Amino acid sequence: MKKIKIALLLIVLFGLGLYFMYTEGSLAVDKNNEGSTMFIINKGEGLNSIIKRLATEDLIRNKVVFYTIALQRGIEKKIQAGEFKLSKRMNANEIADNLTHGTVDEWVTIVEGLRKEEIALQLSQQFSFSEISFIEQAKEGQLFPDTYLIPKTASMETIISIMEDNYKKKMAEARKVRPFEKRTDREILILASLVEREAKFADDRQLIASIILKRAQNDWPLQLDATIQYGLGYQRKEKSWWKRELAIEDLKVDNTYNTYERKGMPPAPICNPGLESLKAAITADPNTPYWYYVNDKNGRIRPAKTLEEHEANIRKFIQ
Repeated sequence: MKKIKIALLLIVLFGLGLYFMYTEGSLAVDKNNEGSTMFIINKGEGLNSIIKRLATEDLIRNKVVFYTIALQRGIEKKIQAGEFKLSKRMNANEIADNLTHGTVDEWVTIVEGLRKEEIALQLSQQFSFSEISFIEQAKEGQLFPDTYLIPKTASMETIISIMEDNYKKKMAEARKVRPFEKRTDREILILASLVEREAKFADDRQLIASIILKRAQNDWPLQLDATIQYGLGYQRKEKSWWKRELAIEDLKVDNTYNTYERKGMPPAPICNPGLESLKAAITADPNTPYWYYVNDKNGRIRPAKTLEEHEANIRKFIQ
């Protein structure tokens, strides 16, 4: 009987210990602190990492207690990526709530090769602005694909400015690969946009850029499907801005992006290229021996020096 009483006493003491630890660990680190801290949660960051950093920045008292609170309230899957305004005067429950709906900024990832209409749709779903207004004001090719942390309250003009400023920085970075390149930023950007849509593999970019540049400088038609797709615009049946399968009649459409009918470069970029495509465009070598290329069924390019070789590649790798 005595042993049972001792066991019960130990259980009670253990329970009280857990209670006091939980209670104390839930309190604010400093309830009199009037300052605030901007705390950033990265996309895909796990709960353990978040809690460790909260403790390191002295925003919570006890990591185990905070983890328990997160599990109890089922918020471990609701925590948002973004920037949060936190304070040491917040208790653990307040911080947990804040991390689920109190983000100050939004994470936005723009992938390479999108046209501005696609970017407008994506951004309008995260921010409150008109798709049409964005399309009218944004410059094709200069909405640099990247991951951004953008204030929730940012205006459309601010978002466009952030992306265009990033484009200018990346163009300057890309130019360091060949500092004395005489072609203008716009010429490089147009070529890079073609490369971005045409290349399926990173190591094909430079050769594609070289062949396109060689054809353009020799006043040849580029004959690029990507420019045809851009010129055709939105495809209602496919619900896409890029028509998947081009027909013979598509290659005869009369517009300035028809590089089958018109010689030289298109008048403007056809998408928003990334840094590697900018570098490929800058380092393009028009002295390449190749004049043609096709993409095989895996997306790899098959270059050719003559029309005969090119036609043989078509028969071998496509038909």
